[in-house]
Amino acid sequence: MEGLTKIDDLGKPRVVIVGGGFGGLELAKSLADAPVQVVLLDKQNYHTFQPLLYQVATAGLDEGDIVSPFRKILSQQENFYFRLAEVQAVDTEKQVVETTIGLLRYDFLVLATGAEPNYFGDKAMEKNSIAIKSVEEAIELRNTVLSNFEQALQLGDYEQINSLLDFVIVGGGPTGVEIAGALSELRTHVFPKDYRELDFKEMDIHLVQSGPVLLKGMSANASQKALESLREFGVQVWLEARVKSYDGYTVTLNTGQQFVSRTVIWAAGVTGAPIQGLRADCLLPGNRYAVDEYSRVTGYDNVFAIGDIAAMKTADYPEGHPMVAQPAIQQGRLLGDNLKRWLGGQLAERFQYHDKGAMATIGRNHAVADIKLFGKEYHLSGLLAWLAWGVVHVISLVSFRNRLMVLLQWTWSYISYDKGLRYIVGKRKALVEKDMEEGKAIV
Repeated sequence: MEGLTKIDDLGKPRVVIVGGGFGGLELAKSLADAPVQVVLLDKQNYHTFQPLLYQVATAGLDEGDIVSPFRKILSQQENFYFRLAEVQAVDTEKQVVETTIGLLRYDFLVLATGAEPNYFGDKAMEKNSIAIKSVEEAIELRNTVLSNFEQALQLGDYEQINSLLDFVIVGGGPTGVEIAGALSELRTHVFPKDYRELDFKEMDIHLVQSGPVLLKGMSANASQKALESLREFGVQVWLEARVKSYDGYTVTLNTGQQFVSRTVIWAAGVTGAPIQGLRADCLLPGNRYAVDEYSRVTGYDNVFAIGDIAAMKTADYPEGHPMVAQPAIQQGRLLGDNLKRWLGGQLAERFQYHDKGAMATIGRNHAVADIKLFGKEYHLSGLLAWLAWGVVHVISLVSFRNRLMVLLQWTWSYISYDKGLRYIVGKRKALVEKDMEEGKAIV
């Protein structure tokens, strides 16, 4: 077929996986001993451990500590092939995917494209705020924070300085809570040492949550403990409030409250990242593909979706499973086993999600955890939850090197009260030059 991507044909059924997140990577690994050719397509050549992106953004970890190249992870898997490419569309009749490097034939297609920030149609917010869904965005946020402080040293206007020191975080889920906690630690232990000329008592951290509680989906105990801890750390939490507008300088809430801030961090929601070519009726609200209990996309026999992009509706999860790592990992693992069963003429198993609970860290010695073990649920908070959170995240990292480096960084930071990765390299959010032309910048 003209335009085919150059890749060896092993004469075996070809499983093409689009996306190397938790689900796609787990699926590829589970097919190591299967009589198939596994081809993984991703626009990056590495897997990112997304739960720790916020630590890159807040100078706690280096980006290299939370990423690992696909070719390294699966270097011993003989049936595995990787191509650096972005999928543009799917032709389900010809069974090919159209990519930026050409066409690729498939026998089984698995969509594991994940999710992207959902700005709910607010173009100004999309343009002016920073989300944290990728390594590039995490680095951009870190660069922006540090660049703003450098800029603040050059100003003599109180409002301008405050606009650079203050932060607004939109969304009170785990990401929003963890960023707020990390910024409060930096405000207390790190920034005053680096920028002695600035008064960090004037650094305000606002966390805006549209609902009545933080950490929706976790227990009432976890939500309340998180709220208490953040307020103890000096974070201003605004419940049942929404950001009405943001022009890059002024944040306006639906309550009429206004803040001046050059840094708004968007953590208010995600939407699926579908690709063109599948029938419109299989795409549900939230841009997630409707799948059956075998992860097959509705209306197709050999097209599957797993992870955040998949909405598998069940009695316990009428809107689909949570858009977090564990459902993706479990779906990827079972789909790999089921593909082997189908190829061997055996019956497949239905997916059943085993909810292991949820965790969120808030700051030094503070975290909350809902842990489900042996049919019981345990609610932890404080130091014990913080230690559990750390252990779980270190163990969950893909490579031994990542585990070792993260453990060393965290140990040093805990002992020294320091975040050592405060450098500006690469892209940063452009400053809004409001009032600068009026001569308020005084060196």
